[in-house]
Amino acid sequence: MGAFKHVTPPDGGCISIKHGKLDVPDHPVIPYIEGDGTGPDIWRASQRVFDAAVAKAYGGKKRIAWFEVLAGEKSFNKLGEWLPDDTLEAFRAYLVGIKGPLTTPVGGGIRSLNVALRQILDLYVCLRPVRYFSGVPSPVKKPEDVDTVIFRENTEDIYAGIEYAAGTEDSRKILDFLAKEFPKEFKKVRFGTQAAADGWQKQLEGIGAPARKVNVEVGIGFKPASYLGTERLVHSAIEYALARKRRSLTLVHKGNIMKFTEGAFREWGYKVATDFFRDKVVTERESWILGNKEKNPGISAEQNAKEIDPGYDMMTPEQRKKVVQEVEAALKLWATHGDGKWKQKLMVRDTIADITLQQVLTRAKEFDVIATMNLNGDYLSDALAAQVGGIGIAPGGNINYVTGHAIFEATHGTAPKYANQDKVNPGSVILSGEMMFRHLGWNEAADLVIKGMDRAIANKTVTYDFHRLMEGAKLLKCSEFATAMIDNM
Repeated sequence: MGAFKHVTPPDGGCISIKHGKLDVPDHPVIPYIEGDGTGPDIWRASQRVFDAAVAKAYGGKKRIAWFEVLAGEKSFNKLGEWLPDDTLEAFRAYLVGIKGPLTTPVGGGIRSLNVALRQILDLYVCLRPVRYFSGVPSPVKKPEDVDTVIFRENTEDIYAGIEYAAGTEDSRKILDFLAKEFPKEFKKVRFGTQAAADGWQKQLEGIGAPARKVNVEVGIGFKPASYLGTERLVHSAIEYALARKRRSLTLVHKGNIMKFTEGAFREWGYKVATDFFRDKVVTERESWILGNKEKNPGISAEQNAKEIDPGYDMMTPEQRKKVVQEVEAALKLWATHGDGKWKQKLMVRDTIADITLQQVLTRAKEFDVIATMNLNGDYLSDALAAQVGGIGIAPGGNINYVTGHAIFEATHGTAPKYANQDKVNPGSVILSGEMMFRHLGWNEAADLVIKGMDRAIANKTVTYDFHRLMEGAKLLKCSEFATAMIDNM
């Protein structure tokens, strides 16, 4: 155990990981950050709920030794540091922790504290389960259809993006490099040259716009996507789906446009599924091929190819050959997947990101577990949360399933205007704690948290954010909502 300069850990055991599984003592030390703004109000309420659930579930045989560590404004005011080494060491040493919302100060050179924790501890999965609690106000007709778990890649894509500001020497170096070494691709930088910008200005002058000096500055950005980054995310998502008997895994991407990053994520995702879990999964296209064979045992490989690809007759001979080979490969699975056996497997499919954002509204039942890159996951998790009460009760976890490190967290901001008013909904941190309990294997305590939340909301005993939208509801303070949850366990 590392030495701490400014904090003292309580008496308790240390969680460890053995053979890929957490070894959790009955009295584990759990580091926590209460958070900024409304964080202290929320944390006080949440901790009461957690302790009550554990006490009720295990009759005193288990308890959590809470260990406060510092980050954000409280840390800066006390120590002059936004993210002290003590805090990182606590999360490293004790493996599992939880945190409230943190402020990232405005100003150059100070990165998001949330992102820093994820990157330093290599928490490569951002886990965002989204489900409906009966009675929660919703803008959609069937919010009860939402029960989706998002695995959002947490270390690549825009979180590891490389950018160069417009008008800087670095940006110009990149543009000059592209123009020299990749002239074909450089043409995609629409206004990367003075000539291109002047051409647009002439068009404007042609419709009466005044003459002016044209700004030719261009900002440049890159985003990485790797096979290994994809492998560990998708592998974790499939293991999660299989362990919880989920029906499907959807790979969400924008590979129709960004073929070598988003498109590669799609291809690599299927590869992980079939390389590591062949007997336990079926791809959507394989299900079509096998289904065609079951309906028509005498169907030829070419006829089957035409069934799964309506544009088959317009393809080149080489393209047709590839589809026929795909059919033949799927039919080799007959012993383990044929005669309807594929219907008991985990379905792996993919969808384009933009249509997915529509379909989570119109076909929410079709989305069970989602694996996706960082930016897509950011949009999707908030879009789904909006259907079931908003991010005020949306939980989140950042996890490394190999090392066992995990930080569970509120997904909302600090809302400083409500600080110290005992007013806001503590649901996001409370449900993040429920996720933490399941991560620890304390499912009985997790079930009690869900029961308490479900019944408190169904009884229309809610905080102001729901109260203003629910007819006949009783308005509770943040602390009172915690009491209602405990009473309803």
